[in-house]
Amino acid sequence: MSQLPVPGRDTVYVWVGGDAGGRPAPAGRLLRRAAAALLGRPEAEFVVGRRPDGGPSVRSSTAGDGGSGPVEVPASVSRTDGVVVVAVRAGGPVGVDAEWCRPLPALGLAGRWYDPTEAAWLAGRLPCGRERDFLRLWTAKEAVGKALGIGLRDGGLRRRMPAPDGAGPLLRPVPGNPTVRVGHPCAATGLVLAVAVAGVRGPVEVVVEETVGRDGQAVGAVQRAGHGVAAVRSASVDRTSLPVVVRGS
Repeated sequence: MSQLPVPGRDTVYVWVGGDAGGRPAPAGRLLRRAAAALLGRPEAEFVVGRRPDGGPSVRSSTAGDGGSGPVEVPASVSRTDGVVVVAVRAGGPVGVDAEWCRPLPALGLAGRWYDPTEAAWLAGRLPCGRERDFLRLWTAKEAVGKALGIGLRDGGLRRRMPAPDGAGPLLRPVPGNPTVRVGHPCAATGLVLAVAVAGVRGPVEVVVEETVGRDGQAVGAVQRAGHGVAAVRSASVDRTSLPVVVRGS
């Protein structure tokens, strides 16, 4: 049973889909499903297209009950081994990115690609969690770039992110750009998930639905900015084999 967004709230609906065979679910189907859940309309009403910048969009093919005409919902997609993650938000631009946690030379990569302040922060973290912390910063940069519609162009890897140390609200302002927020909702074991929103004017709710596992059971979690606490009902999750390289999407 899905935990639906609350009407009238600025809500990001995130759907994580995959199966035990290492095959990601079709992104278009997940985008339509997420938009339907977000807006409370039948999934069959939605069609998936592309924005001028190349990013995905989800548009209803019919007018709503109020006669306001078709609705276009900002959307974002991320793919990593065996999993596809989609995010939709009616309140404005959204970005999502995901990476499986894996061994990698975190300090060397951070020294090469990240802002010196971030590299220093990472060096001060516990070694046992350094790869995850590196990927939290990486996915945050990717998600913010998608929400802004510019990706990692113009020094996006050097764009500073709020330190993902677990303190404070779920979505936190990007340094120097307070209307852009980013955070890391809870996800499947081993999956690092980042969600970013732009044009924020108030609280944002994040709803995560997961269907990753042998039995296809959904794992539902509602996470609100300011709390960051997931209400997880069930978890039956398989991990995939992980590559060594870090890549964007």
